[in-house]
Amino acid sequence: MRMQKVVPFLMFNGRAEEAVDFYTTIFRNSQIISINKYGEEGPGAPGTVNHSIFTLNNQQFMAIDNADSTAIPFTPAMSFAINCDSEEEIDYLYARLSTNGKVLMELAPLEPIARKFAWVEDRFGISWQLNLPSFGE
Repeated sequence: MRMQKVVPFLMFNGRAEEAVDFYTTIFRNSQIISINKYGEEGPGAPGTVNHSIFTLNNQQFMAIDNADSTAIPFTPAMSFAINCDSEEEIDYLYARLSTNGKVLMELAPLEPIARKFAWVEDRFGISWQLNLPSFGE
């Protein structure tokens, strides 16, 4: 019996390649596995992403651009939770992900849950909850 694997699948509005490039540069152990783009035949705009596979810290993701050009926004109701290993890591991710985005919760202690915690929406509309767990966890 084969184990089922849950893979986050993100649909961007014409910025999938830019987002994938950005994410794979800021997370450790990340890489772009494949990016396939639409050609002149469509159905998406030529050069936009038909399908991509990438990893962030060894977790597989997929991304596409919306082929019909309908702007469908992301929402903070779904976010990625990142447990950081150090203050340097959470500070770095907070700075990078919040640049040209929105801070939903400032980076600050959130005792007893976290030594530091922040919730940000990046420039692509994806929400990230950044957590530096309290000691002893």
